[in-house]
Amino acid sequence: MSEIKDFVTSLEGKPVLIYGMGRSGKATVRALREAGASLVIGDDNEENLEEYLKEYKGINILDIATQDFSKPAFLVLSPGISFTHPRPHNVVIKAQEAGLAIISDIELFFRIHPNLKTVGVTGTNGKSTVVSLLSHVLTQAGIKNALGGNIGTAVFDLNVEGKTPPEWVVLELSSYQIDLCPHFRPDISVIINLTPDHIDRHGSVENYAAVKERLFEQEGAAIICSDDAYTKAMLARARAAKIREVIEVSYHDVAEVKTLKGEHNRQNIACVFAAARKIGLSPELIKSVIESFPGLNHRQYLVRTINGVAYINDSKATNAASTATALSCQDNIYWIVGGRKKETGLAGLEKFANNIKHAFLIGESTEDFSDWFDKYGIKYSRCYTMENAVEQAHTKAQNAGAGAVMLSPACASFDQYLSFEKRGDHFAKLVKELKEA
Repeated sequence: MSEIKDFVTSLEGKPVLIYGMGRSGKATVRALREAGASLVIGDDNEENLEEYLKEYKGINILDIATQDFSKPAFLVLSPGISFTHPRPHNVVIKAQEAGLAIISDIELFFRIHPNLKTVGVTGTNGKSTVVSLLSHVLTQAGIKNALGGNIGTAVFDLNVEGKTPPEWVVLELSSYQIDLCPHFRPDISVIINLTPDHIDRHGSVENYAAVKERLFEQEGAAIICSDDAYTKAMLARARAAKIREVIEVSYHDVAEVKTLKGEHNRQNIACVFAAARKIGLSPELIKSVIESFPGLNHRQYLVRTINGVAYINDSKATNAASTATALSCQDNIYWIVGGRKKETGLAGLEKFANNIKHAFLIGESTEDFSDWFDKYGIKYSRCYTMENAVEQAHTKAQNAGAGAVMLSPACASFDQYLSFEKRGDHFAKLVKELKEA
């Protein structure tokens, strides 16, 4: 019998409550349903539940008002559902009142598969690059691994129950996911950096940092890139606690790689190198494989070059700190910026004013951001849509005959797109359709 079926049997018929039918919720439903679990599912958008009513008989749809929350075994909560701030979701309140455990799909996955070796990577910026690069290094070294978590493949979509399970599971972990993991801690935990972000969901930057730091609470290895004040403090506390082996890294220790430019990518490389060394790979092998990495889509990814002008997709830059790393790597930038504004806005990006030739404002932040550009004397155009922004940026950049058209929004995507990936894909599609003079 498989591990997941064994786990479902151990529930002794108790239903599992799953709330939030995004990518991770859907994968959890599929896996538990196939293993024979009794399920109760819910979502804020009732349309997201219709496919389950058609596809699966016997799945119950949650009615928060009438559900007896003492009956389920636990609640699997989507990381997109408010857990603590700005206020707990009603389903969270009801579960807490009934003493029902609230966990993420990641916590559940590793309760079912406790023997899998794991690398968990967190930080404000660079997570996707680090996990993708580490997975690339392990694959090229002949080490079977599975890559998932926040990066796109939900953990219950990973194939870990075959005859040859992965030697390592490499996970990108967001603060929302860690917040819902009361017990799971990776064998190797990595924190790349920390800058203020997601304050609306954690209440303060101190709460946000404390959630990230939970990864170091149990035995294992802690790789900490101590290039900012928050991670320096985490490093000191981790050393004092003497719970984990602590490995300090810094971008100062790393040379630049052609496909991974900038200090932020040197941070990423330092973290990958340390994790791969801890797994047992030689320095020479790691270095040669990193140099073959083509880069990560949506993260300063070169979509196309037209008449010497680079067109760069940095859609994953959803906050000012992330965009700062992109603006620091280029000159003569025709910058496409905007979306659903974060609390930090564009604060701190004024120091790159000399790198920016012109900005093209999109999304619901357009009017708010125009005041910022006026304040710092940076030329801009109100474009509102990606189509207008790409067209106008292309025209100005081609007339200048040099520079880079860069999508680096410093904002969430949810005003106009379902995800930063959809936003980046739209940019790339428009760029590929441009005519070359």
